[in-house]
Amino acid sequence: MKNIVILISGGGSNMAAIVRAAQQQDWQERHGIRIAAVISNRPGAGGLALAQGLGIATQVLDHKAYATREDFDAALAQAVAAHDPALVVLAGFMRVLTPIFVERFAGRLLNIHPSLLPAFPGLDTHQRAIDAGCKVAGCTVHEVTAELDVGPILEQAVVPVLPCDSAQTLAARVLEQEHQIYPRAILAFLRCGEDGQGAGASCLR
Repeated sequence: MKNIVILISGGGSNMAAIVRAAQQQDWQERHGIRIAAVISNRPGAGGLALAQGLGIATQVLDHKAYATREDFDAALAQAVAAHDPALVVLAGFMRVLTPIFVERFAGRLLNIHPSLLPAFPGLDTHQRAIDAGCKVAGCTVHEVTAELDVGPILEQAVVPVLPCDSAQTLAARVLEQEHQIYPRAILAFLRCGEDGQGAGASCLR
């Protein structure tokens, strides 16, 4: 069984899209892929109740309880490793991970970013795209590496920037696409080596 652990900090809409896709497409029976747990660094994250309602085990590791970022990441890595994950998925996890965590799960750590990377890494992507006069924006599923938002790209979706767009309206349309491409990229990533064509991102590029 290929276990997935999903990390969240907020409402968990991308997490829910992944879980629902896994359930509707019967990933466990058809592909041996299971959503093993959802872990949040915020006790009040709305996505925790959402995950529980979808039948997924949840856990909270409050980052405020740890003296340093490295201490938290070490504890998080231990909690994730307990599920023997084939893949760790960041779904609105609002923490910059340290090398302690990234190196432990290298090659099996994915993120979705709300821009067409390599454009606009970091925060405030939608307003930055509007301010730059971009005609299109979008989202990117990528592997996580030690450097922020520069890992290998697995999939992207393009959304037009409309003349009347605000950061909020553009974000809402981009989020709809995130819900489409993230589950698809995860399934493709985990199935990539099934026919002997390699594994992970290497056979998607």
